[in-house]
Amino acid sequence: MSDEIGVLIVDDSAMMRNLIGRMVEDTPGLIIAEKAMNGVFALQKIPRVNPDVIILDLEMPEMNGIEFLQERKKRGIKIPVVILSSIAEKGAKITMEALALGANDFIQKPSGSVSMDIHTVRDTLIPMLFGYGGAFRRSQGRKVLSPNEYPKKTAPTPDSVHPDITAHFSYTPQSVEPAKPPTPLRKPARTEIIAIGISTGGPDALRVVFSQLDKDLTVPIVVVQHMPPGFTFEFAKSLDRICPMDVKEAEEGDDIRNGRILIAQGNKHLEVARKGMGGIVHLTDSPQVSGHRPSADVLFASVAMAYQNRALGVIMTGMGRDGATQLGTIYKEGGMTLGQDEKTAVVYGMPRVAYELGHVMEQVSLENMARRICDVAKAAR
Repeated sequence: MSDEIGVLIVDDSAMMRNLIGRMVEDTPGLIIAEKAMNGVFALQKIPRVNPDVIILDLEMPEMNGIEFLQERKKRGIKIPVVILSSIAEKGAKITMEALALGANDFIQKPSGSVSMDIHTVRDTLIPMLFGYGGAFRRSQGRKVLSPNEYPKKTAPTPDSVHPDITAHFSYTPQSVEPAKPPTPLRKPARTEIIAIGISTGGPDALRVVFSQLDKDLTVPIVVVQHMPPGFTFEFAKSLDRICPMDVKEAEEGDDIRNGRILIAQGNKHLEVARKGMGGIVHLTDSPQVSGHRPSADVLFASVAMAYQNRALGVIMTGMGRDGATQLGTIYKEGGMTLGQDEKTAVVYGMPRVAYELGHVMEQVSLENMARRICDVAKAAR
């Protein structure tokens, strides 16, 4: 049996199957397990090819993506699923329905073989395949290698595999000791706001965390989840259905109020500011920070300035380093900080950098994150 992560590509478009297939074939550590033109054929092929992860289109004849996910659930198939989503508003609604049915994550469908977004799609998709596929292989007791341990493929390959992906496959204690943490300017006080920065793997992770929050948690939460514009409104609505707190997409001037979670809009920075006894959010179109808009660094910096030692900063799964630097500003101002641990992060990038910078007070598993957030937020200090 191959040690590579097997990918089943399900799409009724031959062009899309070939386009996604080339991304998989060109990446050391990934292999095409099979291709299928709809959900019926996919279900027939799964027992034979035993894939580690499925890339699923939603609009297909005979059995579409939603129907496939419903049947997957009935049959108890645990193989993780990444959705190929269209950009339209209708696509966002169906994508969130797919996540509610057990899909793990989504990417926007590339628009063609010569499209300018191919590179962006690849850079988003490949970490998901390694993260979800690798985790599934481990759950089945199968071997998982670091991408750098695979021989280079004969086809043209990227110059290197992103270091976040390689780091994700190391399950020994961190080889880099964290830097000396900043010296807090003041002692932590009672938490008045919780700020979360999250990226690749986030939709699945936030569903886990938000569904497990205590019903009596009232501390407001502000979230930067890297997500394209047009999706965050539906994403917030989908989270609202499973969370004991009220969840909505942030709008300019929204109050930061007890019992409310605000999700940053796609392509808009989210900043917080004090107003009277409470706070409000501001949305801006200022340039990308740490490669993103919205940026977790922007959010964390504003939270540190406005709330100082009354803030809890949380950095979770995601590629790159967004949020890692300014999480340290929350720490320095006397706030509390948590980071998702290596084992449960789909991509251990953002939380790894924050940990190595000395900005994470405590590393927490996904399964325990809601409990720790609630305990820290409710503690009297």
